[in-house]
Amino acid sequence: MGTTTWNTQQGDTAMTTTPDHDSYIAAAPEPFQPLLRRLRATLARVLPDAEEMVAYDMPGFRIDGSVVASYAAFSKQCGLYLLPGALSEHAGEVAAAGLKATKTGVTFSPRNPIPDDLVERLARASRRDAGA
Repeated sequence: MGTTTWNTQQGDTAMTTTPDHDSYIAAAPEPFQPLLRRLRATLARVLPDAEEMVAYDMPGFRIDGSVVASYAAFSKQCGLYLLPGALSEHAGEVAAAGLKATKTGVTFSPRNPIPDDLVERLARASRRDAGA
């Protein structure tokens, strides 16, 4: 197993090496660990045929070679990363939940976690976007 370390760049931290989902979550800032465990469980339930993997130092879920969802922890927030079509399809719901979104990600925190039902809809849409 590799060693998990934290890399500081531009005032934020992100893990730079992780061998698996369990190690990633264990090395994340403690306040984020429950969020990450819940996110992982929700994604695993919604994407039961997906393979858990780590790419670009982020744990994720891959189906037929396409990464359909991944997540990350930073110093002040967590992120859920999906294919762009999923986020554009659910942009209104993301905004209504008070979350910030980019073209490929949604950020959240313990104060404003991402709702499980929104994670489910986003993951299903990302899977469709991947054609998986």
